[in-house]
Amino acid sequence: MKQLKAFRLGLVVFSSFMAFSVLAAPPPLVTDDPHDESHDESPNLLSISDGFVRSDPSAPLMERDAAVAGIISDAPFAKVIKNLAEAGRGERLATNATTDVWALGNYAYTGTFNDPCGGDPNAGIWIWDVHNKNKPEFVDIIQSPVGSRTNDVRVASLSSGDILVHSNESCAGGPGGYEVFNVDDPSNPVHLASVRIDDPNPLTPFIFGSIADVGVHNLWLFSQGAQDYVGVTTETLYGNFHIYEITDPANPVLVSFWGAEELFDQGVVASGDIGRNVDAALWLLDGFGASANRFLHDVTITADGTRAYLANWDAGLVLLDISDPANPQVVSVALDPANGSLDGEVNSHSVWPSEDGTIVVEGEEDFSAWEATVAPGNVTFGNGNPIPGVMAATSTGDAFEASQTGNGGFITASSVEVTSGPLTGSVFGANEFSGNNVPLGEGSYAGNFVWIGQACNGDPILNPLGAGDIAVVRRGACSFAEKSVNASNEGAGAIVVTNNNTISTPWSGIRIWNYSDPANPELASIFDTECSASTAPGGNCDARGTYSSHNVLVETSGNKVKAYISWYSDGVVVVDVTNPYAPVEVARYHRAGAEFEAENGGIQDIWGIYKVPNEPWIYASDRNGGLYILKEYGSGSAKKGKN
Repeated sequence: MKQLKAFRLGLVVFSSFMAFSVLAAPPPLVTDDPHDESHDESPNLLSISDGFVRSDPSAPLMERDAAVAGIISDAPFAKVIKNLAEAGRGERLATNATTDVWALGNYAYTGTFNDPCGGDPNAGIWIWDVHNKNKPEFVDIIQSPVGSRTNDVRVASLSSGDILVHSNESCAGGPGGYEVFNVDDPSNPVHLASVRIDDPNPLTPFIFGSIADVGVHNLWLFSQGAQDYVGVTTETLYGNFHIYEITDPANPVLVSFWGAEELFDQGVVASGDIGRNVDAALWLLDGFGASANRFLHDVTITADGTRAYLANWDAGLVLLDISDPANPQVVSVALDPANGSLDGEVNSHSVWPSEDGTIVVEGEEDFSAWEATVAPGNVTFGNGNPIPGVMAATSTGDAFEASQTGNGGFITASSVEVTSGPLTGSVFGANEFSGNNVPLGEGSYAGNFVWIGQACNGDPILNPLGAGDIAVVRRGACSFAEKSVNASNEGAGAIVVTNNNTISTPWSGIRIWNYSDPANPELASIFDTECSASTAPGGNCDARGTYSSHNVLVETSGNKVKAYISWYSDGVVVVDVTNPYAPVEVARYHRAGAEFEAENGGIQDIWGIYKVPNEPWIYASDRNGGLYILKEYGSGSAKKGKN
C-alpha cells in the first residue's frame, strides 16, 4: 500500500521534432479485460482518418495472452493469507474462455469470451446450481448469438420477475447490444428481448460514417420504485452510458444517454455543431499513458437507483445523479491528479461505493506493464548529473528521442542541456518553438521543471508555472507549436516534450476515494499488491502472470467496509478500506504450482467477483478454470472450505 502524496511528476524526456497531427492514428484503445482489436469487420470505423477506430476494448489482454503463451517460469509464488478458502468448483477447463460472474439466490452465471465464439454449443452464459456451495452443478448454457461473445452478465429480482441481461460483443461478425431473459426458473430461461445499439449522436454518420450495432461491454440492473432499468456501457463514440427502462422487459425503451464528451464541452451533442463534435471526439480518443482514451468502461448504480458511478477510463470517475433517469446530471469528477502515480496511467476500469457512499473504491486496469527497457544515459541537467528516471534512447535525424520511466518526484535544476546526439546544447524556448525540425539555439537554459500535462487547447494546466520555468508536457493530440504557445502563455521560458513511450512500468491496483463530500471527492490512498507494484517479473511474481486489478465489489458490514477484488494472477484479494487513508489486506485466495495448473487448466487468472450479501460466500470466475466458490473466515488461519 502506498499512501498518496501531493502530486509532482518530474521526469523529462526529449521527444523528436516530428510533427504530430491530431488526425494521426490514435494509440490502441486499452479499456479493460480484453476487447478484440482483430475486429476488422467492426462497423466502428471513423472515416475522419483511416486510423480512427473505436475498437473493442479487450485487445491488450489478448495480446498479452499470446505474448506469454510459451513462457515457463519457476518463480516463487505469492504469499497466501489463509482466511479465504476454496469451498467448491464449477469446473470449465477452457483457456481464456470464462468471463464475468454474477449470482441470484441459488444460481450463479458465468460468461464466455472470444473462444468459443457464439455458434459453438459451449459459447454463452453458463448456469450453475449453487444450492450446495461445496458441490456446484452445471445446469445449462444460454447460447450466445452467432458470432458474438457474452462478456458481462447481470441478474436481479425486479418487478416483472427475475431478470437476466447479458452483453453482446462481436467475436466473428455477430451482433452487439444486449439480451434480456426471464430466469424465474433458472433451468429454463425465457428470452424476452434483443436490443441493438447505434451511436446516439445524429451527427455521427455525417462526421465519421456509420457507427451501428455496437458492442456492449458492461450492464447494471436497477429500480426506482415500480420502474425497472438497465444501465448499459456501449461502444459508441458518443454517449457511452445508456439507460433503458425495462419495466416491461420484453420491450426495452431508451430513456437517456450520457457521455464524457459532456465534460469536455457541455451540451456538445445537443448543439448540432459539427466542429464542436469533432473536437469532442478528438478529446475522447486521447488521454494519459499507453492506453489513452476517455471512454466509459463500467458502471455501478446505488441500491436506490439514484446515483451512477462511471469508471470512465482516462476521464476518471464520474458521479451522475440519475434520480431523473431521463436527465442525468454530473455531480463530480474524480481524477487521480498523479495519473496513476507509478505508471502515468489513469485507466479507470471498475468502481463500487460503500453503502453510505462515503468511500468509493476504483479499480485501475493496465496491460502496458513489464515492457522492454532502454539503456540510461546521455541526458544531463545543470550540474551534469543524470536525472533519476530519464532513459536516453537514440538520436533520430535532427531530434533526440528518449523514454520516461513513469516514476514520480519533483525535479529542479539550474539548467538543462543535451550532452550527446545531434541536438547537443540545444535549447527549447517556448516563445520560439515552432515544431519545424529546427534546433532553437545553443547553450543551456536555467529554470525549474514543472509538469503541466498535455498542454493542448482546452486541456487543464496540471501545475502552476513560475516565470521562466521549464514546462514539461506530454507528446500527442496536438502540434508541438500549440503546446509551446500554451506553455508560453502560462509563463514558461522553455518547453520539454516527453515521449509517449514508457519503460518497465508496474501493473495497477486500486484507488480509494473519500466521498464524504460527493461534489468534491478526495483521493485518500492507493493500494497495490507486491506484483502489481513490481516493474519486472521475478521473486514472487510469475512471468506468465497478469497482475493488474480487474473488478471490484465493496460491502459494508457493521462498522467494516471491505473491497473484494478479482486480481487476475494475484487471485482474489480482500482489502479493509474502513479507513480509506490506511487500507489493509485482510484475505487472499491464491493458488499456484503444477498441481493447481492441471486442475485449473492453466495459471490462476481471476476475472470476475461476486459476494453474497451479508454471507461469507464469494464467487470468482477464473478465465482458465471456470467458477470458484470461496468462503471467508475470520482472522487467523482458515479451515478447509468444506469444513
